[in-house]
Amino acid sequence: MPRTAYAAPAALLGTLAACVAGSEQSASQAGARLFADNCAGCHGTDARGRGDAPDLTRLAAGAGGTFPTVDVLNQIHGGGGRMPAFDGLDAGDTVVVEIEEGVGTPVPADLLALWTYLEAVQRR
Repeated sequence: MPRTAYAAPAALLGTLAACVAGSEQSASQAGARLFADNCAGCHGTDARGRGDAPDLTRLAAGAGGTFPTVDVLNQIHGGGGRMPAFDGLDAGDTVVVEIEEGVGTPVPADLLALWTYLEAVQRR
């Protein structure tokens, strides 16, 4: 399956993640489980980094106070550097996101849930 670069606005992605999971809280809970299963081994159970894996609770602070949704989604989905690509997040349900006007792109619901969790754990 070809890689997709995500460019939808953060507010839209948050809304979609909440709709898919029933509520933003349950999306964050699903994302927490996905994080524990796929990310905590490198980034620590608190997402504050471990070894040379970055602190994921400071992503917004490092991006001028705004959570860098598109960059995070692309990094998780596409990997790069030392981080593996999590193609398994493509296996479940998808939500169609309008990236370009009139063009829908399917985005994996699990990827949206993981994003919701990461945004929820941001520190200032």
